[in-house]
Order: sequence, then C-alpha cells, then structure tokens
Amino acid sequence: MPSTRPIWQEVPAGLTTKTDIPGSCDVCVVGAGIAGLSVAYSLARAGRKVVVLEARAVGAGMTSHTTAHLSCVLDDRFASVIKVRGEETARLGAKAHRTAIDFIEQAAQREGIDCSFKRLDGYLVAATEKDNDTLDQEFDAARKLGIDCERLEAVPGGFRGDRCLRFPGQGRFEPMAYLSGLARAIARHGGVIATGARVESVEDGTPCTVKVGGRELTAAAVVVCTNSPVNDRVAIHTKQFPYMTYVVGLGVKPGQAPDALIWDTLDPYHYVRLAGKPAADGTDTLIVGGEDHKTGQASDGEERFARLESWARGRFAGLGAVTHRWAGQVLETLDGLAYIGQNPGDERVYVATGDSGMGMTHGTVAGILIPELIATSDHPWKDAFSPSRKPVGGVTDFVSENLNVAGEYVMGYLGGGDVSSVEDIRPGCGAVVRFGLHKVAVYREANGDFRGCSAVCPHLGAVVSWNDATKTWDCPAHGSRFDKHGKVIQGPANTDLERAYLK
Repeated sequence: MPSTRPIWQEVPAGLTTKTDIPGSCDVCVVGAGIAGLSVAYSLARAGRKVVVLEARAVGAGMTSHTTAHLSCVLDDRFASVIKVRGEETARLGAKAHRTAIDFIEQAAQREGIDCSFKRLDGYLVAATEKDNDTLDQEFDAARKLGIDCERLEAVPGGFRGDRCLRFPGQGRFEPMAYLSGLARAIARHGGVIATGARVESVEDGTPCTVKVGGRELTAAAVVVCTNSPVNDRVAIHTKQFPYMTYVVGLGVKPGQAPDALIWDTLDPYHYVRLAGKPAADGTDTLIVGGEDHKTGQASDGEERFARLESWARGRFAGLGAVTHRWAGQVLETLDGLAYIGQNPGDERVYVATGDSGMGMTHGTVAGILIPELIATSDHPWKDAFSPSRKPVGGVTDFVSENLNVAGEYVMGYLGGGDVSSVEDIRPGCGAVVRFGLHKVAVYREANGDFRGCSAVCPHLGAVVSWNDATKTWDCPAHGSRFDKHGKVIQGPANTDLERAYLK
C-alpha cells in the first residue's frame, strides 16, 4: 500500500518539544509553518525578541502537505490578475514571488540548510489544442509585465503534451528540511519556539494580548500565520475559499521525466515536479497533484487519486508504482494574491493567509513584508497584499462563492444524515447521522466501536462532512478540519468538535 503521509521528512523531535513561554516579547508569531517561521526568522535576524507559538509541531499544518513548487508565475495567471487588479499590481505580485524564491535560496545558503533547493524551468502546458489561445494570452500578459517567457512546441525531456510556455528561474526544495533549518536559525538568534501551545485568543492593543494555556503573553505586535486565521471570525473568511487538493507520488527512473515544474491549463489544473530524493539506483518520485474540490463538498477521494495516476501515466512513459498519496487544503482568494498585512480593524495584529496554491512563496512574502510593516508601516507591496482590500474586480466570484457557503448551511441543517443508522458505517470510516434535531459526526473504530462528536463546526456553525481520503471531518463553509475523533487540526476553528453521546 502507498504511504498516506507526504513524502517530506518530518521535523526532528528536538524542534517539537515544549519550551517555557516568556510573559512578554517584541513580536508574538502564531503558527510555525513557512509563513510563521519566515516572519520570525526575519524579525530575529533584525534583533527583535520573538516568540513563536505553535499548537502542534513545527510544520505540522499545510506546509508539510505542500508539493513545494517555488514559482513567480501566478497560479491564477497573469492575464487574469491584470484584469482584476491591473498591470502594476500584477507586476508587484510577480516581483514579490520572485523575491521570495531568492529569499529561500539565500537563507538556505546563509544558514547551511540542506533542503535540496534547485533552480528549475517552469512550463505552463496547453491541456488541449483549444487552450492555445489561453497560452497566447498568458504569453502576451507575461511579456507586458516584463516576465521572462518563451513559447515552445512541447516540454523537453519526456512529457507528452501540447504547446507550452517556458518560464526560467523557478525552483523546488524540501519544505520540512527548510523549516528545520529556519527553526534552528531562529533559536540561534535568540527567538523562542513553543510547540504544543495552542493560542486561545489574540487581542489588539498597546500592548497586544495573547492567551495561551491559561496564561497571557503581551507583545508589541502579533502575527497570525495559521494558514486560515484563528483570530478573525468573519472578515477574512468571506474573501477566501477553501479547496482540497490531492497528490500522488509515483516511482520514476532517471531520464523518464524532466526535472522541472509543469502545470496545465485545466480547471482544476494538474501540477508536477520531481521530489529530488533519488534512491541508490537513481529512482526518484514524480509528485503529481490536482483534482481539487471545495472542502467538505465531495467524498470521492479514491476516485480522485485514481484519476491523478491515470493522468500521469498518460503523459510519462514507464512510471512505477504509486508510492505516496496525500491531500492538503489551499485557500483561494478572489485575485490570486494572498492577504498579508494588518488584520482588518486592528493596528498591531497582522495576518498571512490566502495561499492561492502558492503557499511556499506567499508564506515567504510574509517573511519579507510583515517585518517591514511592523518596523515602518510601509512597503511597496503593502497595498497589493492588503487584507483589507475590497473584491472590486472579482465581485461575481465573491457572490457565487458566498452563495455556495450559504447553501451549505441550509443543506447542513435541513438535509438528512449521510446514513440512516450508525450500523451502516464501515469500520475505519465516518458519517454524519441525524438524531432527532441534532446531527452527530460518528466515526467507527476498526474494532467496531463508535465515537461521536457534534457535527457542528465551532467556528460559525456549519455542519461538517467526512473526508474518507484523509480520515478527517471537514467544514464546507470556511475550511476548518478535524481528525477522526473531532480534534481540530486546521482553522479557522480553534477548538475541537464537542463530544456527543449516541442515543
């Protein structure tokens, strides 16, 4: 059976132990993924007293579930971003991502981090001949923004596909190895990383107050980097939308696949890279992602994994067995750029969220932008990534996405359960069961025992759905996710599902 864990190495245990939390600091960073540790690293290098609070372990969130493409080619495409935000913002967005790749490369060199960083070409491939017009539009948009881009008839090196655009100077790395190195560097610069420390609340003020483990920590500024903000209940969450994305890893021999980033024009699109972790015989892992769907709104993960494998075998010759399968969540914004900066309505609380499929570079942009905003309140990228920006160019998507959320609330409360009886649930699986006026998220253990939790998400009350591919309860409204026993693993919810007893 293929591994259900991501291919990346785990962070060493020495970086995931509890540390005594100081009572005050200059900046408190909430979350120890790539955004949180990039912010903390920049601040610690600048001499700031930094405390990082992480509910689980370093990199335990979506950073460990990424495929770790490093690209300055915007996922939502340059032509679309120009249409929604204008040329100058699109140009700044591309520059920010390009600078983020440089930041990762320089940090790895400076700190001696062995994270397999490598510069690569990136290729946007027409999925069908009908998409050639899309390539032409993207080529024109890229050239308009000053982006280095070249038309080719095919991706060189073993990919079966149509015309493509080549973007040089992209990159790949191993994300967890990089986080390990950043964590060590933060400690060397005097920063504190406390794991197993779930933040209960964040309050703006002079100073800000962070409640954690029944204690209070005060800080001149707080930066919330929890992928989906746990400090804000509404403002940000009506402007970004959660999608699950699926990944398979397949064995590949030397020369069977190009060492490049590849993505196509489908919606949802496919994305490909080599892991860059060859075995003694040279066999590597081809990482193939895609088959996205709205979080909590599909339950066919096995079919999606199968479609990814089929797609990969149709485009690369001689692939080996599937070695890995996993899934993660991305938060899509209305214009393809993340929300990085002051939290709406706050003066000293900052957020980094809305990865839009580019979490590794967007998280690193946060590590460049937010420390500057804390120090000077200004930066050339400030407005481009402002969390307070209005959805002017994406009003149609804004309305349709939020209507979708509203529909999930209606169906969640008025619809029936997934099954009529707990006895219909297979061992190792879960389902929502209606008990009178209440809905219960029921998981059946391998031994046949049942475990029940309230099916109501503690964030804003939507009814969760079982994801059999990841063995999680997922909220279809704003993307909160819980393990099979109801323990929160991803916000915006910040508490577990309430225990429920089956009657």
